[in-house]
Amino acid sequence: MWHLKQTDPEVFQSIRAELERQVGQLEMIASENLASEAVMEAEGSVFINKYAEGYPGKRYYGGCENMDVVEDLAIERLNMLFGSEYANVQPHSGSQANMAVYFAVLQPGDIILSMDLAHGGHLSHGSSVSFSGRFYKIVHYGVNRETETIDMEQVERLARGHKPKIIVVGASAYPRTLDFAAFKAIADEVGAYMMTDMAHIAGLVAAGIHPSPVPFADFVTSTTHKTLRGPRGGFILSTEKYGRLINSQIFPGIQGGPLMHVIAAKAVAFKEALGAGFKTYQQRIVANASTLAGVLIDNGFRLVSGGTDNHIVLVDLSSKGVTGAEAEDILESAGITVNKNAIPFDTKPPRITSGIRIGTPAVTTRGLGPEEMKEVGGYISELLSRPADSGLVRQVRLKIAALCKRFPIYSGLMESWR
Repeated sequence: MWHLKQTDPEVFQSIRAELERQVGQLEMIASENLASEAVMEAEGSVFINKYAEGYPGKRYYGGCENMDVVEDLAIERLNMLFGSEYANVQPHSGSQANMAVYFAVLQPGDIILSMDLAHGGHLSHGSSVSFSGRFYKIVHYGVNRETETIDMEQVERLARGHKPKIIVVGASAYPRTLDFAAFKAIADEVGAYMMTDMAHIAGLVAAGIHPSPVPFADFVTSTTHKTLRGPRGGFILSTEKYGRLINSQIFPGIQGGPLMHVIAAKAVAFKEALGAGFKTYQQRIVANASTLAGVLIDNGFRLVSGGTDNHIVLVDLSSKGVTGAEAEDILESAGITVNKNAIPFDTKPPRITSGIRIGTPAVTTRGLGPEEMKEVGGYISELLSRPADSGLVRQVRLKIAALCKRFPIYSGLMESWR
């Protein structure tokens, strides 16, 4: 990294500081992971220099023969991974993938039925501050107040009453299994398209740990960087009959030139996910989340829906005298990064919240297992039960630092960034 260090020491220092932060802390934000060095090498390659508007074999620029090879590889591997007929790997993000589907089958003012952000949904599923909430009429379903799982009777009632053009399935803070067959039955009854945003659970789906939406949904969107452990980006899956329509919405509909260096990194990540060890890795992610949930319950914390089926643990702090924002700060001071998160029927505003969302993909990538999750769960429980104890924060910080040294990451990168 000599060139950057010499030409822009401020940026060099910022990147090195972030590398040191990731190496020396436990990343437990559910939407984050640690990409492999091979993925990062591909994203930092000379593909960054090339425009390749269009699609393989149909580019608007010359010199795209190598772009075609890598994009075809990404598409082929992605379809193999999920058993899909069609894939578009060009979306810059999950939100862009969702936008493309909406633009493909909806007109402004059409009705979308989707999960309420306040109950675990996503901004791009119809929040009023998102393009989705501005362009379309949104009807939200949520979770049952008692079980805190998706209220399928409400979904059915709202679908029959509002006749949505599309039903969106998927969430950003939902710790339970999604019933795609039940959603499909409702969509078919009211003549709606079904779109599944599996951004959070894509890795679990690829490994067969969570049921796949591909046999049920007309469209499946996702990011590539959460449980799938790739670069930051998105993709769309569908059947061949929608292929040309989706392609035209990505380009020229909402994007220009694809980010070919990112697509190269996606191809690498998809190959990694097709590898023999990926299923075991995903099983460990879920086992770690289950262990962590058990420790927190044993220490008197209430979990939304009572536990987890996936990589997410959503903790209600209402009875602990600490807000989600405060908990996020306390844990980060001790070397554990989580995010404040609303819980269903939360009475606190989004910048404060009554809960935190904890995830296990990144710590599992590091190599931590159930025994370490018991240790970490104990630290989280102590810290949030004694939020004013600065001495405890310092003690835990040292223990987390020692744990990170036992399970190192990016050793080669640390050397090159000195």
